[in-house]
Amino acid sequence: MAETNDEVNRVLSAQQRAQQQEIIHALGVQPTIDIDDERQRREQFLVDYLRHTGGRALVLGISGGVDSLLAGLIAQHAVQSARAQGLQASFYALRLPYGQQADADDAIAAVECIAPDYHHVVDIQPATDALVAQLEAAQGPLPAAQRDYIIGNVKARQRMIAQYTCAAAHAGLVLGSDQAAEALMGYFTKYGDGAADIMPLTGLTKSQVRAMARAYGAPQHLVDKVPTADLESDRPLLADEEAFGISYGDIDAFLTGQAVSPQVFEVILRHYRASAHKRQLPAHP
Repeated sequence: MAETNDEVNRVLSAQQRAQQQEIIHALGVQPTIDIDDERQRREQFLVDYLRHTGGRALVLGISGGVDSLLAGLIAQHAVQSARAQGLQASFYALRLPYGQQADADDAIAAVECIAPDYHHVVDIQPATDALVAQLEAAQGPLPAAQRDYIIGNVKARQRMIAQYTCAAAHAGLVLGSDQAAEALMGYFTKYGDGAADIMPLTGLTKSQVRAMARAYGAPQHLVDKVPTADLESDRPLLADEEAFGISYGDIDAFLTGQAVSPQVFEVILRHYRASAHKRQLPAHP
């Protein structure tokens, strides 16, 4: 768990503490938030964005985790508010399993909690498998040591293709559900779940996401669910924290300016630097 005592804080150098503050600023994190204000601000941002762009729908993939649950709740409340303000707006919640989803019950419960205007289920397995089969037919088998990881990224990108296809059919905008902890650790697929028109959870820590979802009345078992990307078939429902090697408590402590151990700092900094390309526009001369 995160260490927050003064002794640990003194172990970090002045340069490390400065780096921490630079990252916090870059990711737009506030150490504390007013839940009601954040709900209203983020909902109204979506309403204003629809008005400004002329969009008539919001589209989001619902995984069964708390991040997409909160983004969906914000979106549904936003389109209801938009309609009350005279705009044409609907919310499309998509469930995008790869064949049989291990935690399908959670995804269904999340959709029921959100109560979206429209709910569609699109199985991405046929498209994913067909793409991989065609690639392997052209170039030979994918590297065995990386095959599951590579296909996991294909899954994430197929999900975003489905969401953009739905958005195009309804003059809509695609939402993402990445928050500050995932942005910090680079824990998203480039042009997959990291691709979206709007990221309504930007700047929120994991604990803030949970607090906001709870304020919307989300079921406790979804609010407290162990986070997982669930992309690798060889390791279904692999916990994010196991993949990180540190806890969300550590990450949230870092993001809110609290003390962390030098070991946690180095893990976070390594991930942040290695994933810098994911947070930037494509490189150019």
